[in-house]
Amino acid sequence: MPAKRSDLFIISLLGALSVVSPFAIDVYLPAFPELAAEFGVPSTTIALTLSSYFTGLALGQIIYGPLLDRFGRKKPLTFGLSLFVIASLGCAFAPNINALIGLRFIQGLGGCVAQVASIAMVRDFFPRNQAARVLSRLFLFIAVSPLLAPTIGSLIIQFAGWQSAFYALALIVAGILALVLTLLPEGHTPDPDIVLRPGPIFAEYWSIFRHPRFSTYAGAGAFSFAGLFTYVAGSPILFMDGFGVGGTTYSLIFAFLAAGFIGASQVNVLLLRRYSSEQLFRWFLTAQVAFALLFLAGSLAGILGLAGTLAMMLGFLGCIGITNPNAAALAIGPFSKNAGSASALLGFFQLGAGAIISTGISAASPEDQLPIIAIFGATSAIGLVILLQGQKRAFACPVEEEPSEVAEPGQDRLMPVETR
Repeated sequence: MPAKRSDLFIISLLGALSVVSPFAIDVYLPAFPELAAEFGVPSTTIALTLSSYFTGLALGQIIYGPLLDRFGRKKPLTFGLSLFVIASLGCAFAPNINALIGLRFIQGLGGCVAQVASIAMVRDFFPRNQAARVLSRLFLFIAVSPLLAPTIGSLIIQFAGWQSAFYALALIVAGILALVLTLLPEGHTPDPDIVLRPGPIFAEYWSIFRHPRFSTYAGAGAFSFAGLFTYVAGSPILFMDGFGVGGTTYSLIFAFLAAGFIGASQVNVLLLRRYSSEQLFRWFLTAQVAFALLFLAGSLAGILGLAGTLAMMLGFLGCIGITNPNAAALAIGPFSKNAGSASALLGFFQLGAGAIISTGISAASPEDQLPIIAIFGATSAIGLVILLQGQKRAFACPVEEEPSEVAEPGQDRLMPVETR
């Protein structure tokens, strides 16, 4: 029987897992100019190290989903986080840009297990009616990551070079792995009925994808969330190339905009007391489209400047702070026994979009920021179209009732919530 753990402890440890990939994405962003000089390539080529990481994250989702359902949560976590640590050390010794791109792919392949498992374990330890609130708490951790990671990365890189950012990643994730092995209860009983052959795995994913709630909210949520990946991959180009800011100023800008995530994700917790996840997702996805179009129009007119750009980005990213946890809760809500696979497929859509977008940004010119700004509008608008087309079918699809033995909100849990 797993040891007794409080809700706060479980959420904190899931939060630590959920920031593995965001931290790996953000901590080395201030090193883009140094990496470009080191390897003799433009900063847009360095963006390929982001796209390869996103590709590893996306593919890893599909791999780890069935493994988390078949073997429980801790064994796949141990393998994936160990792979991440090894690849991080490899990145520090990369002899050229191609090696760094390849090692970042492996790093993403290992680190993605943390994100898949943390979302799946929300369904393990908490009832469905708390999912959006718990995911908002996890998003607080994710939001703090871009607040701290570039600043920490900038300081580390300034004093010890770009390699030190990857040493730090290896050390941090090794510590998280130690906590997982010693203190995290096993959230899911291994299920030998889960078949690991490609055919049944594909059939399982297909059945999840066909669920109207999943296809609607995962699809719309992925395109909404793509705005965040556009920002992460494009922000060094927007601010360091476009406005000529230095590494320290860029870190401060990144931290300021991250505050929008933090505030919005916690406002979402308050809003959920009065409004449903469906309402909030629809309202703030619409607002996200509006901010994106205003951003594009202002940029075309040449009237924004640095202050106006920051204002548009703050509103745009704040909307994502509300759309993302609600979309995730709505997408995985219908699933219990196969929550790991549902979480994996959700992540695949989100991160696949990120990989495609960051690859496209790498082909852009550092002197022209308009294509990056246009992507903000295009992705969010596609998300809104998917929602409007699919929400009627999603509402018509019933959701199974939560079992009566689920613990009450705020109650310490001796065992994970089991649903069948």
